[in-house]
Amino acid sequence: MDKQESQSFGRCIWQARRKKGLSQRELAVKVGVDYTYLSKLENDHVEPSEKVIRSIAEHLSLNAEELIYLAGRMTQRDSDAFEELVKANYKEMPALFRRVRESPGIDSLVKARDEQIARLQKENAELRDKVAKLQNRFYSKDEIENIANDLLSRMQISSQYALKFSMDTTRVCDFLNLSICYAQIAPDDRGLIIAMILPLERTILINDDIPEVLGAFTESTIAHEIGHWLLHVNQNKNEILSEQIDINASIQETNHSFLCRSASEPLDKYTASSQLDKIEWQAQYFASCLLMPRHVLQEITKGRDLTNWKHLYAMKEELGVTISNLINRLQDIGWIYIPKGSKQIYPGNLEPECQERRWWL
Repeated sequence: MDKQESQSFGRCIWQARRKKGLSQRELAVKVGVDYTYLSKLENDHVEPSEKVIRSIAEHLSLNAEELIYLAGRMTQRDSDAFEELVKANYKEMPALFRRVRESPGIDSLVKARDEQIARLQKENAELRDKVAKLQNRFYSKDEIENIANDLLSRMQISSQYALKFSMDTTRVCDFLNLSICYAQIAPDDRGLIIAMILPLERTILINDDIPEVLGAFTESTIAHEIGHWLLHVNQNKNEILSEQIDINASIQETNHSFLCRSASEPLDKYTASSQLDKIEWQAQYFASCLLMPRHVLQEITKGRDLTNWKHLYAMKEELGVTISNLINRLQDIGWIYIPKGSKQIYPGNLEPECQERRWWL
């Protein structure tokens, strides 16, 4: 792990997990922890126990002892030895601590940190201007669906990232070199924040203080944020993010972020009366195209009656989406029609050959 010693513990296991071809959820199951906890480990937001570190090391083929030190922890053996050392040299300890505190190396670290903050603030100001310009771009439905299909096509080429349905959106984030982290996000003066994107960190931060975000809407929420990333934040990746920058937790508050307030609302709630509404609608439409590509819907609807709620609920289980996600998608592409305020489903124009768009070509 020579090259990894300069990295954080989280970045090290994130890279090793992706190299193994494991999704965040798959590794979490193997280690025996919740996937939201693993996401926090990968973003250095929590301190792992020695037991968890050793389990991660085993499943990622990493050296457990080196990983423990990289996490800033000591093994029980080291802790016992340190305690014995302090007991044997207790008279010299105060002088030793004073020398460490007065070390000139501390000043140089503080100066380097201040310089990093100043550099990031300048980059954030430039990024803010570029993101504001990109957010004014209007995408048609066809453009959004083509962008989603292109992403799926590129993933399908790679055996490591080839997708199955229902989709694990954390694998899509891995493919895009994005991190997922779950944390509490305090509301601001405009109200609740569902999620936020930290562009310089290439991180999607999900508000784990909202139960529904961690439940049925998890995949939709992450897919929605991926839509924001591709459509509004990182449209021209060579222009905006020429390199990946790691920022430790104490500097994060200086980072310009992209806030999202409506990650899981159905498409019919958007009136597109403002620029923000248009942005949210575009991200949600992208999410529906990503989670429910037409060719997958084409296969899953064979032999099923789309006007039968029982059949629709069976389909939504297979796709791993909510029933509102599914019926909005089917209505949007014209396969079914449900009058507003009604539960009655009417057939739409289902024309398999002419409506199918094969994203793998």
